[in-house]
Amino acid sequence: MKFLCDVHIPKKLSKHLETLGFPSEHVNHVLDGCFTKDVDISAYVDANELILITKDRDFKNSHLLVGSPRKLIKVNLGNSGNDQLIEIFEVYIRSIEKVQKEFEMFLIELNQDGLLTVST
Repeated sequence: MKFLCDVHIPKKLSKHLETLGFPSEHVNHVLDGCFTKDVDISAYVDANELILITKDRDFKNSHLLVGSPRKLIKVNLGNSGNDQLIEIFEVYIRSIEKVQKEFEMFLIELNQDGLLTVST
């Protein structure tokens, strides 16, 4: 299970995922960095079999309408801090891993109160 964190996801989460044993990149370090277009991020994620972590609703819309990116975690945490985001990933990382093993395509939403919603 490998991740790509979108521009508004803290690099701290990407580094934390690495400490948990999950390869992770941040969009600032691939392609055109923070200037990369969403369509190019989606293509990169799909080509490299990564799970995109984002706060951007446009990726959810693209996932639902055209099926790309195929594997998506949409973060809906409002103004929550980085530490809370990391805590939520620690709580749900095994559930995310299970979904990733079972489905070729999925949308996982992490909500303000820490709830995990999965659509396949």
